[in-house]
Amino acid sequence: MLQEEYIEQQQVAYTEDNIRTLNDMEHIRTRPGMYIGRLGDGSMPEDGIYVLLKEVIDNSIDEFKMNAGKRIEVDVDENLRVTVRDYGRGIPQGKLVEAVSVLNTGGKYDNKAFKKSVGLNGVGVKAVNALSSNFEARSYRDGKVRKVVFQRGEMVSDTTEDSSDETGTYIFFEPDNTMFKNYQFHDDFVETMLRNYTYLNTGLIIMYNGRRIISRNGLEDLLNDAMTTDGMYPIVHMKGEDIEIAFTHTNQYGEEYHSFVNGQHTTQGGTHQSAFKEHIARTIKEFFGKYEAVDIRNGIVAAIALNVEEPVFESQTKIKLGSTHMAPGGESINKYVGDFIKKQVDNYLHMHGDIAEVIEGKVKDSEKERKAIAGIAKLSRERAKKANLHNRKLRDCRIHFSDVKNDRKEESSIFITEGDSASGSITKSRDVNTQAVFSLRGKPLNTFKLNKEVVYKNEEFNLLQAALDIEDGIENLRYNKVIVATDADVDGMHIRLLLITFFLKFYPELVKKGHVYVLQTPLFRVRNRKNSVTRYCYSEEERLTAIKELGPDPEITRFKGLGEISPDEFAGFIGPDIRMEQVILNKNDQIQKLLEYYMGDNTMERQNFIIDNLVIEEDRPEEEYD
Repeated sequence: MLQEEYIEQQQVAYTEDNIRTLNDMEHIRTRPGMYIGRLGDGSMPEDGIYVLLKEVIDNSIDEFKMNAGKRIEVDVDENLRVTVRDYGRGIPQGKLVEAVSVLNTGGKYDNKAFKKSVGLNGVGVKAVNALSSNFEARSYRDGKVRKVVFQRGEMVSDTTEDSSDETGTYIFFEPDNTMFKNYQFHDDFVETMLRNYTYLNTGLIIMYNGRRIISRNGLEDLLNDAMTTDGMYPIVHMKGEDIEIAFTHTNQYGEEYHSFVNGQHTTQGGTHQSAFKEHIARTIKEFFGKYEAVDIRNGIVAAIALNVEEPVFESQTKIKLGSTHMAPGGESINKYVGDFIKKQVDNYLHMHGDIAEVIEGKVKDSEKERKAIAGIAKLSRERAKKANLHNRKLRDCRIHFSDVKNDRKEESSIFITEGDSASGSITKSRDVNTQAVFSLRGKPLNTFKLNKEVVYKNEEFNLLQAALDIEDGIENLRYNKVIVATDADVDGMHIRLLLITFFLKFYPELVKKGHVYVLQTPLFRVRNRKNSVTRYCYSEEERLTAIKELGPDPEITRFKGLGEISPDEFAGFIGPDIRMEQVILNKNDQIQKLLEYYMGDNTMERQNFIIDNLVIEEDRPEEEYD
């Protein structure tokens, strides 16, 4: 910056008019990230609309924990409006307005019964109110119902009348679409959230759009529902006063954890999850008198739920626990978890020799494979460093060279693409601060029947693993989104499938945690030559609609590959309006069976499926396309 410009900026008027005092609702709307993290459009489970829903339900859960109401009704209608009705005690009607609109107002500050609640700061439902275009709260108590209605945080009505309805609280909200652009609630994300509530609150009934959700066995039910590979032995399930754990081993690679604090799903783990990992490995190692932690934990699928007084999280969205102690000045989380696991798991292994034998067999297999490829792995790591990764295969983004990289990690993404032309187009049009590009050379191997040796022997996989930094698990994953960007033709689809097979085979948690996406790029460009109006179409249906809307004789271009799209155009496809499909595993999906069907040797079975489900596109003359 020139010195004259700097001086001019310093001389901008600064008067009393520049000083503003915002009320609570205005402050939330001005700085939503302080209260709910990201806004988003609902395509990620951490997006703001799910945080709003969670904040409302948390209050109903606290009522259940106080033995006040065993049923919660949650409805999301076709217009994306949400209602939550519980049958607890109802918000005290004299403070209903303050409870939903004034920050730092709540009933949990001095109540010992709420010491192990997540929502202790009097923020949650106020943020829902402020960030909704329409919001309504009702309290049913003592034969009356008080109803308050707000629009974008400003109250528009307040009424009280007689009512014979059951006691409890009713909340209605409609996220403000001026803030949550083109938002949509995804049923899978909502149902997962609600199921997690029932796992952690056995006996609670949640009715979601008329469907009944309930758990009788807590974290054991969670693992049974979440596992996409069969367990090698029955799930080990243990409970203490403030701790619950469940675990088993599978034949998959890597480690998979589900962790919770005070009912909050800590998707990024934290001190409690780290303590579990450390002590489950130590206890099993001491039981057998040998083996390494990496071999003991390979293939483990586990869950831990902990209750902590006044938990400290690393952000308002509470997805990673930062607390080191169970209570201020009290016992450390690491010791509490360690003591519980040491006593309970050690006793269990002594009492169940058959299970101990299965675990040891799994550990021995992991050790054998690890040692067999140890030399190759060491050489491959050195080769990856010498390959000058950042210039040859990976064009990294700047946040990894910045002091604020952790603050922006959620924004980071990496495009995995094939070919110099496609790689070049994305590289020239990307956001260099948050978007990286990894260039493949040719089609990857089909890894379905291969072991982890291929990850180190194959240069492409070795360098990709190094770029993502996932050799020791996904805790060090350098990018929040791993985006497969290939052509929309048969070859491109095949490359997609091969990459997803690689991730599912060796790093299944990368997919299960929602980090893997497929980039959607337009198939057609429809342009009106007269007024230069252009539409990009992602399907045949969109193409036909564009032709109809843009008038006669439009110019139609069919993109046959990413390399045909100019960098200027590409910038619009990978910018704020990027279209991606998240790779999601449903609870009924079995990874081994999926890979066997799509990537195994059942050629005729797969061929017959394709023939039976083939949709033949109506032929169009080639000259229709430019």
